[in-house]
Amino acid sequence: MGFPPTALSADRFLGGDLVLLQPRDGYRAGVDPVVLAASVAARPGDRVLDLGCGAGAAALCLAKRVPGLSVTGVERQPDYADLAARNAVENGIDMAVVTADLAALPPDIRDASFDHVIMNPPYHLRDRSTASHDPGRAAALFEDTSLATWIDIATRRLKPRGYLTLVQKAERLPEILGAMDDRLGSQLVKPLVPRDGRDAVLVIVQARKGGRAAFRLTAPLIMHAGAAHAGDVDSYRPEVSAILRDGAPLPLG
Repeated sequence: MGFPPTALSADRFLGGDLVLLQPRDGYRAGVDPVVLAASVAARPGDRVLDLGCGAGAAALCLAKRVPGLSVTGVERQPDYADLAARNAVENGIDMAVVTADLAALPPDIRDASFDHVIMNPPYHLRDRSTASHDPGRAAALFEDTSLATWIDIATRRLKPRGYLTLVQKAERLPEILGAMDDRLGSQLVKPLVPRDGRDAVLVIVQARKGGRAAFRLTAPLIMHAGAAHAGDVDSYRPEVSAILRDGAPLPLG
């Protein structure tokens, strides 16, 4: 089990404060899980569950920013679950990693409750996209389990007043909100926009179990400065660079 050493790269996140082993040719975390982690207002002592944790990028970025969390990751692909556990150890983070399908969680997870559930579900529907030839990448990017199921399982694992936070394609926002039943309230949506004047590509969606606040569509996070890509240079806006390089939080409100 596991990727051979020659198939892995060591990639720097949070300005090098976090180093993750990732497959060179499989699914590789980008900025999305980093921004997701930044958007979670966790406090020391909180219990956090990362559903579909992959190699651990989102959970470990969050744990680096907020010491003292109790972090659990669930990942159905054994090779990636192994990587997540290795990455946690090598970065000095206490994180439990469970190899399981989210629709068949083991009893110790089903019987637990969490202050925060975070997730970065597959973005693409299989019948609308060209599948990847890499099985690990395909499993991470192409949906086998419906978004409604992801949201239901996450909701069940939340404590009363706990928060669900996820990142997903903007085009799937109606599906996300439609899957949130009356157990979840206080929904908040933050669009992630590539550049000023462009449409949102991704959204951060947060909801609270038992929340009663009105729905909020907040100001977008604009990722890059300038009207167009200007070659192979870093064009992140200062507030985005602070999230990606320095581990700064992203206030959703």
